[in-house]
Amino acid sequence: MDPAVLRDDMVDSLEHEAKAVVRSERVSVAMRAVPREPFVEDESLAYADRTGEQLGTRVLSPSAAGRLLEALDVEPDDSVLVVGAGVGYTAAVLAALTDETEVHAVDIDRRLVAAARSNLATAGYPGVLVDCRDGADGLPEYAPYDRILVEAAVVEPPRALLGQLADGGRLVAPLGNGAQELVAIEGGERVAEYGTVAFRPLLVDGERADTVERNRTRREDREHAQRAAERRRGWEQSWIDWDRHR
Repeated sequence: MDPAVLRDDMVDSLEHEAKAVVRSERVSVAMRAVPREPFVEDESLAYADRTGEQLGTRVLSPSAAGRLLEALDVEPDDSVLVVGAGVGYTAAVLAALTDETEVHAVDIDRRLVAAARSNLATAGYPGVLVDCRDGADGLPEYAPYDRILVEAAVVEPPRALLGQLADGGRLVAPLGNGAQELVAIEGGERVAEYGTVAFRPLLVDGERADTVERNRTRREDREHAQRAAERRRGWEQSWIDWDRHR
Protein backbone atom coordinates (compact mmCIF):
# COMPACT_ATOMS: atom_id res chain seq x y z
CA MET A 1 0.00 0.00 0.00
CA ASP A 2 1.10 3.59 -0.64
CA PRO A 3 3.06 4.83 2.41
CA ALA A 4 1.25 8.18 2.22
CA VAL A 5 -2.05 6.36 2.65
CA LEU A 6 -0.63 4.41 5.59
CA ARG A 7 0.53 7.66 7.21
CA ASP A 8 -2.90 9.18 6.80
CA ASP A 9 -4.49 6.10 8.36
CA MET A 10 -1.98 6.24 11.22
CA VAL A 11 -2.68 9.89 12.01
CA ASP A 12 -6.44 9.40 11.61
CA SER A 13 -6.25 6.76 14.34
CA LEU A 14 -4.22 9.09 16.56
CA GLU A 15 -6.85 11.81 16.14
CA HIS A 16 -9.76 9.46 16.80
CA GLU A 17 -11.43 9.87 20.18
CA ALA A 18 -10.27 6.37 21.15
CA LYS A 19 -6.70 7.72 21.39
CA ALA A 20 -6.99 11.48 20.92
CA VAL A 21 -3.24 12.05 21.21
CA VAL A 22 -3.03 14.30 18.13
CA ARG A 23 -5.28 17.33 18.53
CA SER A 24 -3.70 20.19 16.61
CA GLU A 25 -3.78 20.64 12.86
CA ARG A 26 -0.07 21.51 12.74
CA VAL A 27 1.04 18.25 14.40
CA SER A 28 -1.41 16.32 12.23
CA VAL A 29 -0.03 17.80 9.02
CA ALA A 30 3.58 17.28 10.10
CA MET A 31 3.09 13.63 11.05
CA ARG A 32 1.31 12.99 7.75
CA ALA A 33 4.30 14.50 5.90
CA VAL A 34 7.17 12.63 7.57
CA PRO A 35 7.82 9.04 6.42
CA ARG A 36 8.50 6.55 9.20
CA GLU A 37 10.14 3.88 7.01
CA PRO A 38 13.66 5.37 7.37
CA PHE A 39 13.39 5.19 11.16
CA VAL A 40 12.01 1.65 11.58
CA GLU A 41 14.00 -1.45 10.56
CA ASP A 42 10.92 -3.51 9.74
CA GLU A 43 9.05 -1.39 7.19
CA SER A 44 5.95 -3.54 7.59
CA LEU A 45 5.67 -2.18 11.15
CA ALA A 46 6.50 1.44 10.31
CA TYR A 47 2.91 2.63 10.76
CA ALA A 48 1.84 0.24 13.50
CA ASP A 49 1.17 2.04 16.76
CA ARG A 50 3.69 0.11 18.77
CA THR A 51 7.04 0.69 20.41
CA GLY A 52 10.12 -0.78 18.75
CA GLU A 53 13.71 -1.52 19.65
CA GLN A 54 16.74 -0.50 17.61
CA LEU A 55 20.45 -0.20 18.45
CA GLY A 56 19.64 -0.62 22.10
CA THR A 57 17.18 2.27 22.21
CA ARG A 58 13.42 2.45 22.23
CA VAL A 59 11.75 3.64 19.03
CA LEU A 60 8.70 5.58 20.18
CA SER A 61 5.30 4.50 18.98
CA PRO A 62 3.42 7.07 16.86
CA SER A 63 1.05 7.76 19.76
CA ALA A 64 3.94 8.39 22.18
CA ALA A 65 5.57 10.72 19.66
CA GLY A 66 2.26 12.52 19.16
CA ARG A 67 1.87 13.13 22.90
CA LEU A 68 5.36 14.66 23.11
CA LEU A 69 4.82 16.86 20.07
CA GLU A 70 1.48 18.17 21.30
CA ALA A 71 2.92 18.94 24.73
CA LEU A 72 5.89 20.79 23.19
CA ASP A 73 3.58 23.10 21.21
CA VAL A 74 6.15 24.18 18.61
CA GLU A 75 5.48 27.37 16.66
CA PRO A 76 6.85 28.22 13.19
CA ASP A 77 10.48 29.42 13.35
CA ASP A 78 10.96 28.10 16.91
CA SER A 79 14.47 26.92 17.75
CA VAL A 80 14.24 23.40 19.17
CA LEU A 81 16.58 21.06 21.04
CA VAL A 82 15.85 17.33 21.33
CA VAL A 83 17.68 15.57 24.16
CA GLY A 84 17.85 11.87 23.34
CA ALA A 85 17.76 11.90 19.54
CA GLY A 86 17.34 8.14 19.31
CA VAL A 87 16.75 7.13 15.70
CA GLY A 88 15.65 10.67 14.79
CA TYR A 89 11.92 10.36 14.08
CA THR A 90 10.73 12.98 16.55
CA ALA A 91 13.39 15.41 15.29
CA ALA A 92 12.11 14.85 11.75
CA VAL A 93 8.54 15.75 12.70
CA LEU A 94 9.84 18.82 14.53
CA ALA A 95 11.69 19.77 11.33
CA ALA A 96 8.33 19.65 9.55
CA LEU A 97 6.85 21.92 12.22
CA THR A 98 9.61 24.55 12.01
CA ASP A 99 12.64 25.19 9.80
CA GLU A 100 14.84 22.09 9.80
CA THR A 101 17.93 24.21 10.43
CA GLU A 102 16.30 25.31 13.71
CA VAL A 103 16.13 21.71 15.01
CA HIS A 104 19.09 20.42 17.01
CA ALA A 105 19.41 17.03 18.68
CA VAL A 106 21.90 15.30 20.95
CA ASP A 107 22.44 11.72 22.01
CA ILE A 108 25.13 10.14 24.17
CA ASP A 109 25.43 7.05 21.93
CA ARG A 110 27.64 7.60 18.86
CA ARG A 111 25.93 4.80 16.95
CA LEU A 112 22.55 6.43 17.44
CA VAL A 113 23.94 9.80 16.36
CA ALA A 114 25.20 8.24 13.12
CA ALA A 115 21.92 6.40 12.58
CA ALA A 116 19.81 9.50 13.29
CA ARG A 117 21.83 11.59 10.83
CA SER A 118 21.44 8.94 8.13
CA ASN A 119 17.73 8.43 8.82
CA LEU A 120 17.01 12.17 8.78
CA ALA A 121 18.83 12.60 5.47
CA THR A 122 16.90 9.69 3.95
CA ALA A 123 13.62 11.15 5.20
CA GLY A 124 14.43 14.51 3.59
CA TYR A 125 15.64 16.50 6.61
CA PRO A 126 19.45 16.65 6.28
CA GLY A 127 19.55 20.13 7.83
CA VAL A 128 18.78 18.83 11.33
CA LEU A 129 21.95 18.96 13.44
CA VAL A 130 22.62 15.83 15.51
CA ASP A 131 25.62 15.78 17.85
CA CYS A 132 27.08 13.30 20.34
CA ARG A 133 26.70 14.88 23.78
CA ASP A 134 25.72 14.13 27.35
CA GLY A 135 22.05 15.11 27.22
CA ALA A 136 22.10 16.72 30.65
CA ASP A 137 24.57 19.28 29.29
CA GLY A 138 22.38 20.21 26.33
CA LEU A 139 23.93 22.02 23.37
CA PRO A 140 24.92 25.48 24.61
CA GLU A 141 26.56 26.50 21.32
CA TYR A 142 23.16 27.08 19.71
CA ALA A 143 21.20 28.23 22.75
CA PRO A 144 18.83 29.74 23.62
CA TYR A 145 16.03 27.42 22.48
CA ASP A 146 12.34 28.19 22.32
CA ARG A 147 11.55 24.54 22.95
CA ILE A 148 13.49 21.71 24.57
CA LEU A 149 12.21 18.14 24.44
CA VAL A 150 13.75 15.52 26.73
CA GLU A 151 13.00 12.03 25.41
CA ALA A 152 14.15 10.28 28.58
CA ALA A 153 13.07 10.27 32.19
CA VAL A 154 14.70 12.62 34.70
CA VAL A 155 13.93 13.20 38.37
CA GLU A 156 14.25 16.95 37.86
CA PRO A 157 15.01 18.93 34.69
CA PRO A 158 18.80 19.32 34.37
CA ARG A 159 19.83 22.83 35.37
CA ALA A 160 21.90 23.26 32.19
CA LEU A 161 18.83 22.64 30.03
CA LEU A 162 16.72 25.15 31.93
CA GLY A 163 19.52 27.65 31.46
CA GLN A 164 19.42 27.12 27.69
CA LEU A 165 15.73 28.01 27.38
CA ALA A 166 14.86 31.34 25.79
CA ASP A 167 12.64 33.77 27.68
CA GLY A 168 9.14 32.36 27.43
CA GLY A 169 10.54 29.02 26.32
CA ARG A 170 9.10 25.61 27.17
CA LEU A 171 10.76 22.37 28.27
CA VAL A 172 8.86 19.09 28.10
CA ALA A 173 10.16 16.00 29.89
CA PRO A 174 9.01 12.82 31.65
CA LEU A 175 9.67 13.54 35.34
CA GLY A 176 9.96 10.89 38.02
CA ASN A 177 11.96 7.93 39.25
CA GLY A 178 9.65 4.98 38.79
CA ALA A 179 6.24 6.61 38.32
CA GLN A 180 6.63 9.29 35.65
CA GLU A 181 4.53 12.26 34.58
CA LEU A 182 4.91 14.09 31.27
CA VAL A 183 5.37 17.72 32.30
CA ALA A 184 5.78 21.08 30.58
CA ILE A 185 7.94 23.67 32.33
CA GLU A 186 8.10 27.40 31.63
CA GLY A 187 9.98 29.97 33.69
CA GLY A 188 11.17 27.21 36.01
CA GLU A 189 7.58 26.24 36.94
CA ARG A 190 5.31 23.40 35.92
CA VAL A 191 2.63 24.84 33.69
CA ALA A 192 0.97 21.66 32.41
CA GLU A 193 0.86 17.91 33.00
CA TYR A 194 -0.02 15.36 30.35
CA GLY A 195 -0.49 12.11 32.20
CA THR A 196 1.66 9.15 33.10
CA VAL A 197 4.37 7.85 30.80
CA ALA A 198 7.11 5.20 30.91
CA PHE A 199 10.46 6.31 29.49
CA ARG A 200 13.92 4.94 30.11
CA PRO A 201 16.18 7.12 32.26
CA LEU A 202 18.45 9.72 30.73
CA LEU A 203 21.89 8.17 30.32
CA VAL A 204 24.98 9.97 31.51
CA ASP A 205 28.63 9.73 30.51
CA GLY A 206 29.88 6.17 30.93
CA GLU A 207 26.54 4.41 30.35
CA ARG A 208 25.26 2.54 27.33
CA ALA A 209 21.71 1.61 26.49
CA ASP A 210 22.33 -1.84 25.01
CA THR A 211 24.07 -3.72 27.83
CA VAL A 212 22.36 -6.52 29.74
CA GLU A 213 23.34 -4.96 33.06
CA ARG A 214 23.40 -1.24 33.70
CA ASN A 215 26.96 0.03 33.36
CA ARG A 216 28.46 1.87 36.31
CA THR A 217 28.85 5.49 35.43
CA ARG A 218 31.96 7.53 36.02
CA ARG A 219 30.07 9.37 38.72
CA GLU A 220 29.27 6.10 40.47
CA ASP A 221 32.88 4.95 40.15
CA ARG A 222 34.02 8.09 41.93
CA GLU A 223 31.43 7.59 44.67
CA HIS A 224 32.44 3.95 45.20
CA ALA A 225 36.11 4.92 45.36
CA GLN A 226 35.36 7.64 47.90
CA ARG A 227 33.34 5.29 50.11
CA ALA A 228 36.07 2.64 49.91
CA ALA A 229 38.70 5.19 50.93
CA GLU A 230 36.62 6.27 53.91
CA ARG A 231 36.32 2.65 55.08
CA ARG A 232 40.08 1.92 54.99
CA ARG A 233 41.99 1.31 58.17
CA GLY A 234 44.84 3.64 59.01
CA TRP A 235 47.54 1.32 57.66
CA GLU A 236 45.70 1.16 54.29
CA GLN A 237 45.54 4.90 53.75
CA SER A 238 47.78 5.87 50.85
CA TRP A 239 48.21 9.43 52.12
CA ILE A 240 50.09 8.30 55.24
CA ASP A 241 53.86 8.05 54.73
CA TRP A 242 54.52 5.08 56.98
CA ASP A 243 58.25 4.98 56.13
CA ARG A 244 58.60 8.48 57.56
CA HIS A 245 57.08 7.39 60.88
CA ARG A 246 59.19 4.28 61.46
